[in-house]
Amino acid sequence: MAKCAACGTEIAENVRFCSSCGEKVAEEAYATRTVASLRPVTPKSPSSGGRSPSSTSVRESRFLPGTLLAGRYRIVSLIGRGGMGEVYRSDDLTLEQPVALKFLPESIGENEAALTRFRNEVRIARQVSHPNVCRVYDVGEIDGHMYLSMEYVDGEDLASLLRRIGRLPSDKGIEIARKLCAGLAAAHEKGVLHRDLKPGNVMLDARGQVLLTDFGLAGLADQIAGAEVRNGTPAYMAPEQLSGKEVTARSDIYALGLVLYEIFTGRRPFEASTLAELVRAQTDTTPTSLTSLVRDLDPAVERVILRCLDPEPSRRPSSALAVAAALPGGDPLAAALAAGETPSPQMVAAAGEGLGLAPKTAMTLLAFVILSLAAYYALAVRRSALERIHLDYSPEVLSQKARDVIQGLGIDVSAIDNDYGFDWDNKFVEYIEKNDKPVPDWSKILSQRPTPFLFWYRQSPYPLTADSYHDDLLTPGIVDRGDPAPILSGMIGLQLDPQGRLLYLERIPDQQLQPAKDVPQIDWKPLFAAAGLDLSKFQSSEPLRTWLATSDTRAAWTGTWPESNRPLRVEAASLRGKPLAFALISPWTGTGRAPQGPSRGAWGQVIIFAVILVAIFFGGGWLARRSLKQGRGDREGAWRLASWIGGVQLALWICRAHFTASMGTFGMAILAVCTAVFYGFTVYIMYIALEPHVRRRWPQTLISWTAILTGHWRDPIVGRDVLIGMAAGIGVHALSQTVDALTLGSNLPPTLGPTAVLLGLRSTLTVCLVSLPHGIRDTLMFFLLLFLLRVFLRNEWLASMVLAIIFSAGDVFGSNHPVIDGLETLFAYGLVAVIAWRFGLLALGIYIFTNSLVAGMQTTLHASAWYLGNDLFLLAFVLGLAAWSCHTSMAGQKLWKESLLES
Repeated sequence: MAKCAACGTEIAENVRFCSSCGEKVAEEAYATRTVASLRPVTPKSPSSGGRSPSSTSVRESRFLPGTLLAGRYRIVSLIGRGGMGEVYRSDDLTLEQPVALKFLPESIGENEAALTRFRNEVRIARQVSHPNVCRVYDVGEIDGHMYLSMEYVDGEDLASLLRRIGRLPSDKGIEIARKLCAGLAAAHEKGVLHRDLKPGNVMLDARGQVLLTDFGLAGLADQIAGAEVRNGTPAYMAPEQLSGKEVTARSDIYALGLVLYEIFTGRRPFEASTLAELVRAQTDTTPTSLTSLVRDLDPAVERVILRCLDPEPSRRPSSALAVAAALPGGDPLAAALAAGETPSPQMVAAAGEGLGLAPKTAMTLLAFVILSLAAYYALAVRRSALERIHLDYSPEVLSQKARDVIQGLGIDVSAIDNDYGFDWDNKFVEYIEKNDKPVPDWSKILSQRPTPFLFWYRQSPYPLTADSYHDDLLTPGIVDRGDPAPILSGMIGLQLDPQGRLLYLERIPDQQLQPAKDVPQIDWKPLFAAAGLDLSKFQSSEPLRTWLATSDTRAAWTGTWPESNRPLRVEAASLRGKPLAFALISPWTGTGRAPQGPSRGAWGQVIIFAVILVAIFFGGGWLARRSLKQGRGDREGAWRLASWIGGVQLALWICRAHFTASMGTFGMAILAVCTAVFYGFTVYIMYIALEPHVRRRWPQTLISWTAILTGHWRDPIVGRDVLIGMAAGIGVHALSQTVDALTLGSNLPPTLGPTAVLLGLRSTLTVCLVSLPHGIRDTLMFFLLLFLLRVFLRNEWLASMVLAIIFSAGDVFGSNHPVIDGLETLFAYGLVAVIAWRFGLLALGIYIFTNSLVAGMQTTLHASAWYLGNDLFLLAFVLGLAAWSCHTSMAGQKLWKESLLES
C-alpha cells in the first residue's frame, strides 16, 4: 500500500487525495492548463488538517525564508506554486504588514509574451476593487525577477476545505455562494472575465470572508479570442470554452455553477478521465440531482445551479448577481438599501431573474385576460354606434362614389392627389342627448338619417401636404378635412354619409376666369339627387352662409330630414352655372371658420393639465439637471429608451402620414426626424430625472423595466409584469363597460369608436404604434408626478390619492355623467398608483398600452364587415402578447406534474 509523500499516511489505491492531510497523490488524466495562480495560501499547522511548512521543500524554493528583497520584503515561506509563478508569504517592512509576492518562473521571465501577460494581469486585476476580491498592490522587478505584490489572505482555500469536511451546510454554502457571486459580479462589471474559477481559487480567511483570487487567466471580455479561449482548468470550463468557440461572462457563470455544485454536494457534477469524456458529459448528460444527494437542500438552490450548468449559454443566468438573487432569501436590492447603497442598474435587472409566476397563477391571469377581453368586446358591440349604422361600403368604394358625384355634377375631375377618411360628428350626439326627452332611442336614431358618421374625400391638382400637428404625438403630414387649407384653385372637398349620399361639397375655382358670353342657369336637382333628397319637399329661403370662394349665385332651402323629420337647412352656391358649394345643415352643425372658445369643461381640463405640465417641466428639469451634474442615472438605459421612442415616432409617421412624390414629403420627413429627436430627448430627460431617485428608494419598481432595457426580455419577471399589466388594463375596460350598462341602462349613449381600423392595415398599425409612446411617456409622467407628490406630501399613499383625484377631475369636467365617470376614472387612476408602487414601471406601461390598444378597436360581430380582419388583427395581437407573457412568466415550469401525467 502506498504512502502519502507529505505526511506518511498509508493510502488506498485509486485515491487522488490523502485522507489525512488532503495532499494530491495522483495526477488527473488531463492536464490542468492554469497559466497563473494568484492564490496566496497560508501555511497551516498539522493539527488544522492543512499542510505543514515542511511539506513544500525548501530546496524547491527560489528564495529561502528570511531573504530580504529590495530592502523591503522579507520572505517568510513558499505558499504556492503554479504554471505561471511562485507565491511567497512576505513581510512588507515599509508598510509593516504581511503581503503575498508572486514571481514569474525563471524560464519564462525572459519571454516577452509572458512578461506582457504578467503586466496585463496587474493592469486587469487592479481594475477590480471589491471586498470579495483579493486586492492587488503593485508590480516590480528584483534582480531580473518580475513580481506582483498582493493582499495576503490568512485562511484556507475552498478546495482544501471541501477535501477536509466534504460538502458545506446549506446555510453556510448559501452565504459563501452569495459572496462569491458578489466578487464575480464586480469583476464582470469592469469587463473582466476570470476564466479559471474553481474551488482552489476561492479563499476563506480567518473571519469567514470569501475572496476570489487568481486573475492570472483573466482578460478583458472583448480581447479574448483564438487559443486564449481555452486557457483555464478543463474540469471547471464551460462547454463552449472547452471547444474553443468563445468565452463570455456566461462561461464564468458555468464555472460558478460547478463550484456551487461542489459546495452543496461535496462532489463534482461531471466525472471524466479524459478531456473528450468531459466534453461529452457536459453536453450529453444531466448532472445528478442535488436534492437526491442532499435531502434537506432547498429546491431553489438546485434550480439556479442547474441553470448555471445549462450547455446552452443563452439559457444560463445573465449575471452573477442574478444567481445571487435566485438563491434562497436572495434579495440583493434589500441588502443594498439596508447598507445605504444605491443598487446599480445591472443589479436591479439581475434581481428579477427567476421571479416569475406559478403555473396556476399565470394560467388564471391569462384566463382572466381572455374572459375580460370577451366581456369587453361583447359589451362594446352592444354600445357601438357603427353596429347600428351598418357601414356597408368600404373607404375605397366611398372614394369612388365621391369621384362619381364630382363627375356627375360636371365638375372637372382632373387631380394628381387625393385622400380620404372617416369622422364622427360628436355635436350630433350631444344635441340628441340634450333635446330628445326623456330618453333618446339610439337604436332608432342611428338607423335613420341623419347619421353622426361621415366619410370625407379631398382631391387636388397639387400634392396634399399637411402643415399642422393634430395630436400630442406631433406626427407631421397627416391630411384631414381642413389640413392642408382648402384654398388652392382646383381643390375639392366632399363629405358623404355611410350610404354614399352627399352631405357637403366645396370647391375652389380658378382664380383667373375667362370672359363668358352665355352663363347657363344652375340646376340644383342633381345636387339634391346626390344627397338623396327631394327638392320638391323643400321651401326656398334666404341664403345665410358664405363660402371661401366667390360665387355668382347663392340659394337656400328649408325642410326636414327624411325618415327622422329633424330640421334641415340646405345651402348652395354656384359660379357660372356649375356647383361651387353645397351643405346639409342641421341645428347642431357648426361653422368651421367661426372661432369657438373652449367650454367650461375644456377650460377645467386645460388648467389641470397646465399645472401638471409646469410641475413636470420645472420639477423634472431640476431633477434631471441635478442627476446629470452629479453623474447619476442610468444613461445607457435612458439612451436606449430615447432611441426606441424615436424609432416608434418614425414608424408612426410612416403609417399615419400622406405621401406624395413632392418636396412637401421631403420636408415632412425632416420634420418627422426632428419630432423623433425631440420626443427621444424629452423621454431621456424625464427618465434621467426619475430613474436615479426611484432606483435609490424603490428599486423593486424598476426590475422588469430595467430587464427590458438591458435586453433580458425573456426574464420571467418581465412576463409576469406584462401579464399583470394586461390583466389590469383589459379588466378596467370590461369593468367600465359593465358599470355603465348596469347604472345607465337605456340612457347609455353609444360609443362612437375609433376610425383608424376602418382605413386598412397600415392605419390599423397606428393603433399599436400610438399606444407605445403613450404607454412609455405616460408611465414616466405618472411616476414622476408620484415622486414629486411623494416628496412634497411625505406619504406615498397620500400622494397616490392626490394623483388619482387630479387626473379624475380632468376627465369629469364636461362629462354628461360626472358621478359615474368620476368614480370610474378615480378607480382607474387609483389602480395606476397601485400598479406603480406594487409592480413597477413596466406593469404600469403595459397597463396604459393595453388600455389604449383595446380602446382602438372598432368592435363588430358582422362577418361581412370589411374591417373585421383589422379588428381581429388587434385581438390576435393582444391575445398573442398575453400568451407570450404567460409562457415567459412560468420560466419553463410545467402545468402538470409528471406524476399526474404518468397516472
